[in-house]
Amino acid sequence: MFIHAVYFWLRDDLSAAQRAQFEAGLRSVRAIEGVAQGYIGVPAPTDRPVIERSYTRALVLIFADQVAHDAYQVHPVHDTFRAECGAFWTAVRIYDSVSDDGEPKRA
Repeated sequence: MFIHAVYFWLRDDLSAAQRAQFEAGLRSVRAIEGVAQGYIGVPAPTDRPVIERSYTRALVLIFADQVAHDAYQVHPVHDTFRAECGAFWTAVRIYDSVSDDGEPKRA
């Protein structure tokens, strides 16, 4: 399993139309073939010193493997999202990780 977590800090001066375009862009990349699961979210209301809550939106995508992730990176829909929405954020941080213990645990 390959996990691609992306955190965006959006510009404060975005119009409603630009915010809607950004949200549509997030949904479009989540639908790219090869994405096994995709989540879009905002900071949780947790409040502990170790928690980063300054970002605006989060995108977490799960792929079967790095091959699927690498195909996503060069997919035309992903390229379009970056080209059309890249000016909407002031910062982006990406954390890629791979599972090292097999299947995820279920509660």
